[in-house]
Amino acid sequence: MNIWHDINPSRITPERFIVCIEITKGSKKKYELDKETGMIILDRVLYTSAHYPANYGFIPRTYAGDNDPLDVLVLCQEDIEPMSLVEVYPIGVIKMIDSDEVDEKIIAIPYGDPSMTQYKDLKGLPHHLLSEISHFFEVYKSLEGKKTYILDIESRDEAIKVVSEAMVSYDKVFTNKKEK
Repeated sequence: MNIWHDINPSRITPERFIVCIEITKGSKKKYELDKETGMIILDRVLYTSAHYPANYGFIPRTYAGDNDPLDVLVLCQEDIEPMSLVEVYPIGVIKMIDSDEVDEKIIAIPYGDPSMTQYKDLKGLPHHLLSEISHFFEVYKSLEGKKTYILDIESRDEAIKVVSEAMVSYDKVFTNKKEK
């Protein structure tokens, strides 16, 4: 089974979806999806002293502008192990530039964490948490000589739109290939 392609499409909607965790909160290990196998592979250990400020993964059956599944930060009181599946809802989206390309990262809350389900959008989320997330993405590649910039952190409605667009892109790229 390749989690990117083989999960039931009914489990992925713009407002409620499964995330496959690649990186545990607090880790410096940068795993990413191995597209051929559907497993995760160690890409690198971060060059900076920065650690991922949240659990990090991707939404299966999505295709983002960077030719990968859409990235997600899962805000949870617990560290979630790589390759775990987590059902979440979006509360916002980070829009950034990474190596001169637009990169979007959904901010989401797991249904199974009662300490976080009070957050339905970015309002009320601790401002410092968003500052930590922004800072991480501004510096995590700096010692590799790569530039990253945060353009904006936008609303739940914008996050839903970004997920929807990534789902449509996936269908255009992959569903049509399977039918031919």
